[in-house]
Amino acid sequence: MSETEQLADAVSKIKDGQSLSVDEMSSAFRVIMGGGAPDGIIGAFLGILATRVPTGDELCGAAIVMRECVTRIDFPDPGTLVDTCGTGGAPKTFNVSTAAGIVAAACGVRVAKHGNRSRTGRGSAEVLEQLGINIEIDVATQRECLEKVGICFCYAPRHHKAVAHVMPVRKQLGFPTIFNLLGPLTNPCSAGRQLLGVWDNGYVEPVAMALQSLGTSKSVIVHSSDGLDEISIAAPTRMMYVSKYGLVEEQVDPESLGLRLWGLQSVTATSLSEAKEILLKSITKGQEGGPRDMVLMSAAVSLFLAERVESVREGVELASKTIDSGQVLDTLHHWVEISNTHIPSTER
Repeated sequence: MSETEQLADAVSKIKDGQSLSVDEMSSAFRVIMGGGAPDGIIGAFLGILATRVPTGDELCGAAIVMRECVTRIDFPDPGTLVDTCGTGGAPKTFNVSTAAGIVAAACGVRVAKHGNRSRTGRGSAEVLEQLGINIEIDVATQRECLEKVGICFCYAPRHHKAVAHVMPVRKQLGFPTIFNLLGPLTNPCSAGRQLLGVWDNGYVEPVAMALQSLGTSKSVIVHSSDGLDEISIAAPTRMMYVSKYGLVEEQVDPESLGLRLWGLQSVTATSLSEAKEILLKSITKGQEGGPRDMVLMSAAVSLFLAERVESVREGVELASKTIDSGQVLDTLHHWVEISNTHIPSTER
């Protein structure tokens, strides 16, 4: 059977309402990622999949191939690394996960932040550039940032070059596809601990099941009742913890962590400059408010996942003290310095 026929067979199965096994999905994705199928069949495959929630096995099978193709950053004991990458696609806040990653790094956790540009122009990549971080650095310099600062940014296009085969189709489709869920599952450092937000509540369980099958150390999938792919400052958030021992679900809200509720308008950015300004305020001593509290929650969960603290509430306290000590801004400034030490690689 040719590669095109293999993918056509997968299209036929999902069109008939069947789900694909891990192996079937992996086979289909190897064809897609290898550039061995016509755009029309790829479009049909992605389009039909987008009409329903993918299964944990389907996500796992696709992520296996994405991980095979990624340009890796080798780091000792990747199971201890934390990623704070969400799927996007939810109402736009101010890059909470990026700020939380910087706070966690300042608290002594190694953070391999995975991310990309956003259709809004206010994604993690754009904001980090505004902060002075060089996101176009090569793998060696990314590893140096991780070693010396405790955090690096894995800019997705530099690590997932095989995805170029499917980009024209994704742009033509014009709606989210399974690839929007796969980015956070394919960290280039193989980070074993993830705070992963999803834009729709229906994706929480299948993404959790996929992460478990992929061998995560300790992660959590989140979606808030007010529609965010973050831990919300304005409403309760569904959280599904994932480890080799199984899935455990709970709900968290600001008040349960000793914080107060704030309106979403306090954490919403409408421009890139505003996103940068709110982020800086959230990690600066004395800047009380919704942005800081929202960062404290995500940073606290990251610290808990990394086993830096014994509870999320303890994580809130540690993160708060670290911000007030000035260490978070020091970490950001050190990151800017190290990321700009070397001339960016010309590889694309």
